Amino acid sequence: MQRQTSHAASAYSPLYFLASLGAGGLAVTFFMYLMFWVPHPDRPVPVFEDLAQVIAGGSLPLQIAVIVAMVGIAIFAALNIALLVWNLRAFARFKQTEEHNTLTSSNAESAKLALPLALAMSVNAMFIVGMVFVPGLWSIVEYLFPAALVAFLAIGVLAMRQIGAFLGRILSTPGAFSVEGHNSFAQMLPAFALSMIAVGLSAPAAMSVTPAVAGTAVILSTLFGTAAVIYALFAAITGLNAMLSHGTAREAGPTLMVIVPLMTVLGIMSLRQTHGLDGLGDGHTAATDNLLFLTRLLAIQLVFLALGLLVLKRLNYFGDFVFGSNLSAGSYALICPGVALSVMLHFWINKGLVATGMITKFSVVYWGLTGIALVLQFAMIALVVRLHRQHFQAGRAPVAVPGE
Repeated sequence: MQRQTSHAASAYSPLYFLASLGAGGLAVTFFMYLMFWVPHPDRPVPVFEDLAQVIAGGSLPLQIAVIVAMVGIAIFAALNIALLVWNLRAFARFKQTEEHNTLTSSNAESAKLALPLALAMSVNAMFIVGMVFVPGLWSIVEYLFPAALVAFLAIGVLAMRQIGAFLGRILSTPGAFSVEGHNSFAQMLPAFALSMIAVGLSAPAAMSVTPAVAGTAVILSTLFGTAAVIYALFAAITGLNAMLSHGTAREAGPTLMVIVPLMTVLGIMSLRQTHGLDGLGDGHTAATDNLLFLTRLLAIQLVFLALGLLVLKRLNYFGDFVFGSNLSAGSYALICPGVALSVMLHFWINKGLVATGMITKFSVVYWGLTGIALVLQFAMIALVVRLHRQHFQAGRAPVAVPGE
């Protein structure tokens, strides 16, 4: 007999960890509502008590926004964990197959870095869930920060070991790396993983009042953030050279926009570090500095977003892999740029334009700009639903099951 299974199960790739990553990123987009719309004057981030106060006596629009955000966070954080668990089980089975051996002897071995990338996102998502849904969490948060540093550092060790195995193989074995097959930004995935670990490590820098914890967070996040930048520059330059010679690999087309989430993650890391250093040194960073910094990052994102969309249109990627019958696990890489740009816009608007007085918070102009971030967010939700039906819906690929 035959049992119906999903395409993701029958044609598994470590890139399916990006499905978990995308869900976690969408949970973060809903947290932006709370971060920038809910008052939290005594803390750097809103927590359960702040939300409860709004629900009990805030304005109706803000009450609706808080409830929508909490529901969105709950749904996508749950999806993030469910997809992470599914991937961990599928990856364990995948490691026993010949396909895994083929993967680890090719350029595609770097796809395994999607595992620590997804793990780091899930830790970030769970921290958000704790702040939003657990009463009194902030009273013990100083005890949680060291545990968070240990968790992210453990994920960082895993990422470094995977990168070491990959680089050790290709740099010591002639012909182990195909330059012709490097015609995309797929090799940026390790840099993305390192940057996600870095931004997680930087959180205590912005929120802890213990100098040793905040200082350690700054140092560790700088280590991984710097490694991410170095790796990204190397991968981008060599990848662009290969693309100029051989064209862009069709299935890897979405990787051209990986610079967008990389800039958002490293940008948030930098803001957190600056906040932490201000606290340690009793200094103050001007809002104009943040505006200029965020605007530069946003400009880089828009350039690579335009480039990526141009190439994807020429390759008819959306027609074939999103709305057509062709399926590729790499399609989940399309979620990251939209989510990252939405988050960056929230920071640019609130930490840049509002903080410098260029626009007034909750004005018509404010909502006009914020509306762009919201459109991007819900477009990515629609994309997640579309891709999930394509890749995880049972019946996409029937496989024979022995003994049935």
